[in-house]
Amino acid sequence: MGRNDTPAPTLYPLVFKPVLKDYIWGGRNLERLGRVLPPGKIAESWEIAAHKDGDTVVINGEFAGLRLSELHERLGLDLIGEHNAWAQARDKFPLLIKLLDAHEKLSVQVHPDDQYALAHEGNELGKTEMWVILHAEPDAAVVYGMRKGTTPERFGECIADGTVESLLHVVPIHTGDFVCVPSGTVHAILGGSLIAEVQQNSNTTYRVFDWNRRQSDGTERELHIRQALDVINFDLIEPSFNRPFPISGEHATIPGIKRWLLCKNRYFTTERVVLSPHSTYNGCCNGQTLEIWGVIEGEIQVNNTRLSAVQFVLLPAGLGPFELKPRGTATCLRVYVED
Repeated sequence: MGRNDTPAPTLYPLVFKPVLKDYIWGGRNLERLGRVLPPGKIAESWEIAAHKDGDTVVINGEFAGLRLSELHERLGLDLIGEHNAWAQARDKFPLLIKLLDAHEKLSVQVHPDDQYALAHEGNELGKTEMWVILHAEPDAAVVYGMRKGTTPERFGECIADGTVESLLHVVPIHTGDFVCVPSGTVHAILGGSLIAEVQQNSNTTYRVFDWNRRQSDGTERELHIRQALDVINFDLIEPSFNRPFPISGEHATIPGIKRWLLCKNRYFTTERVVLSPHSTYNGCCNGQTLEIWGVIEGEIQVNNTRLSAVQFVLLPAGLGPFELKPRGTATCLRVYVED
């Protein structure tokens, strides 16, 4: 994969048809976002994905009809950028963007890091992720790490005797919150929320506990206790959520635009960007990294592509200059990869 001697295609902002997942904890709440859903429970909408379990298709412009994995194969680093050369070396698109309808509890789970995934899951990536809470019911909460006094030995004992709930650190969530979830973090979304998720391009989940529930066919979902105990970070004892950090300075101040840093790690950086009416964000994808913009509130136009809440657009790394304008006030997520 990568560059060749053929003329380079003209790059532009890319919009995709989502891939829907009908896991048992889903509901119908994505309809709140104006989505037209098939019958039944819908748990996840994979908005931008190039994975064997879900590969979104371009719906606009010259590349319409191509799967993201096919487009990545064609464009290589012109799509994902030099800062993702490590992913290119593994023939991987680096990120996956989802919407989650956590109508009911998700399992208590943990994700591996890259090293463990490479050793035990073939060419799969690890999974560091973050959540942006789009809507939360009054009693919504998440499991985020473990309670004081938890040790690997105690955790294993409580899994065996069915009392692991007593060790879980439960934190309330509210609309507008965000949660950074590094690989190795024991976590669960406990229902009553709509969430935008930014993550590594991986679908590897090690379930620790699934609330003793059964699927429609009467079977319980598989647990992965051995793998989970291998990868859990037992130093994450009652962690707190990150706070948004205002971005300022000569190169960050744009009239009518406010930016906050939400999460920053080796795999992605995520900002919240609020654009006031008549403001303009002028950016440039100069070959170093792709950018993914998600509209959380309002409407925007990126070059000639118009988006409303909640939609995402992928700006190829080789796009060059781009212009983003809101229609009224708009709140966006901006995701990119730093060196």
